Amino acid sequence: MNMTTIASNMQAVRDAIDVAARAAGRDPREVTLLAVSKTFPADDLRAAYATGQRCFAENYVQEGTGKIAALKDLQIEWHFIGPIQSNKTRPIAENFSWAHSIERLKVAERLSAQRPESLPPLQVCIEVNISGEASKSGVAPNEVGALAQTVAALPRLKLRGLMAIPQPDSNPAQQHAAFAQLRQLQEQLVDAGLPLDTLSMGMSHDFPAAIAEGATMVRIGTAIFGARNYGGNA
Repeated sequence: MNMTTIASNMQAVRDAIDVAARAAGRDPREVTLLAVSKTFPADDLRAAYATGQRCFAENYVQEGTGKIAALKDLQIEWHFIGPIQSNKTRPIAENFSWAHSIERLKVAERLSAQRPESLPPLQVCIEVNISGEASKSGVAPNEVGALAQTVAALPRLKLRGLMAIPQPDSNPAQQHAAFAQLRQLQEQLVDAGLPLDTLSMGMSHDFPAAIAEGATMVRIGTAIFGARNYGGNA
C-alpha cells in the first residue's frame, strides 16, 4: 500500500477514535492506538510512523523480530499480541516493550526470567477468553484473579491489565456486552488491590464499542493497512 493511502487511513482511524471517545464522554488521549502490522512489510510501518504513529503490534515472533531489526532506526514501542508459545518467550522478552497475551503462569515465569536487566520491566496483560470459544486463546474469566495475583508478583514484569478478542459480532449490543464484561473483571482486580490501568480491547470492526466500554488500547490493522494476504504467515 502506498504512503498516501496509509496516511489517509491513519487520519480516518484517529478521527474515528476521537469521535467514539467523545461520544462516551472520554478524553481521546486516554485511548492508545496500536497499529497491528502483522503480514505487512516494514515500509508500510515506516509510512505509518511518518504520520506520528509510534506503537506497533505484531502477532508472530519471527516476523516481529525481523521488523524490529529492520526498523531499529525508529523510536517504536513494540507490542506482542499473538499467542505465546513457551519456546518463543525469549525473543519476546528481549525485543518487545509489551506482551498482551499471557494466559499461562509458565509463560509469564519464562518472560520474567528472560527479560534482560538492562531493559525496563516487560509490560504485560492477561488475555481473557471472554466469549468462551474453544478455538480462542485466553484464560477463563473465573480463573483471571488467581493468575493475575501470581503474575503481578513476578520480577521483571509489570502487570498492566487485561486483553480480549471477543467473538466477532455485528450486533453493537453484543459487542458492548463483551467489552463491559472485561471492564468489570478488571474493576474486580483493582478492588482486590492490583493497580491495573490497561484494557486492550477493540479491533477494526468493533473499536467504537470497546472505547465506549473503557478501552485504553485499541488494536487496529485492517483499517490502516488494508486486507491481509496471509500467505505463509497463517
